[in-house]
Amino acid sequence: MPAVTVPDPLILPAVEVDGARTPRFRQVQRLVEAIKTYEGEGFPVRRPFPGLDRAAADPFILLDQMGEVQYAPGEAKGAPDHPHRGFETVTYMIDGEFVHRDSTGGGGVIANGDTQWMTAGAGIVHSEMPPERLVRSGGLFHGVQLWVNLPAAKKWSPPRYQDIAARSVALLRSADGGALVRVIAGELGGVKGPGVTQTPITYLHVTLLPGSRLEMPWRPDHNALVYALGGFGSVGAEGTPLRSGQLAVLGPGGAVRVDGSGEQDSRTPTFDVLVLGGRPIGEPVVQYGPFVMNTREEIVQAIADYQSGRMGSIPAVHFEAGPR
Repeated sequence: MPAVTVPDPLILPAVEVDGARTPRFRQVQRLVEAIKTYEGEGFPVRRPFPGLDRAAADPFILLDQMGEVQYAPGEAKGAPDHPHRGFETVTYMIDGEFVHRDSTGGGGVIANGDTQWMTAGAGIVHSEMPPERLVRSGGLFHGVQLWVNLPAAKKWSPPRYQDIAARSVALLRSADGGALVRVIAGELGGVKGPGVTQTPITYLHVTLLPGSRLEMPWRPDHNALVYALGGFGSVGAEGTPLRSGQLAVLGPGGAVRVDGSGEQDSRTPTFDVLVLGGRPIGEPVVQYGPFVMNTREEIVQAIADYQSGRMGSIPAVHFEAGPR
């Protein structure tokens, strides 16, 4: 079960579309099956993109669902020291913990509903590793990492961080009370999420009980992507089926509809989805691994800067980070 939840969603404000305006619900244009791969030292991820047309995902570059996995003692793995330049990484821990350290000397734990929003900008070296107690004892690990592109004018900005505690995430419910909406960034139904974005985006995590429906307004100038983290349901005006590990790319319109299937399996009793949208940047994108720039020459420079140490290195630390 996701760490951020409430016993009774009916106490929350409801989000719904304005029936008087009869907005156009977006239709599914394409379904994408996430590939299964490994990152870092070998932790499993599902990756729905890259893999679709960049214009459909713009301003998003990459989406990784990390886990869901129940580690045995000694199995937990992470991502050792590596660089980034030209974009933002948004790490959202649904369950479990990661320890972040970086070349600016920063560090801390991302745990159980927390989000770390890292603007890599001109360049940084960081690591994301499981805490020692998770390595020793094992435990549940489930999170999401989203890469958000920066426009050319902001790619050389200094690194910046936002630590978004689980308790600060804005919460809404569907009109029928069967869906819990966590607003991590952007605005929905007049409620703003805590994430401060360089590029206008909306980032939601939604849990739908069996048979529930969420109808919500959506900015017409933003794209709309719905990724199923777990369970079964449908999305779009036509009710296109969507299951765990699939991404729905939606077309134009002023509202989004998501339904939870009437029956779920015992492992995933609810339908959990990420709903993402953003205003496209519309600039050339040249990506090489952890660098996302506008030209090939900038990629060559990023590689040289990292290899020469100009992005810094992570200071030696000798502590076991504790939970926040």
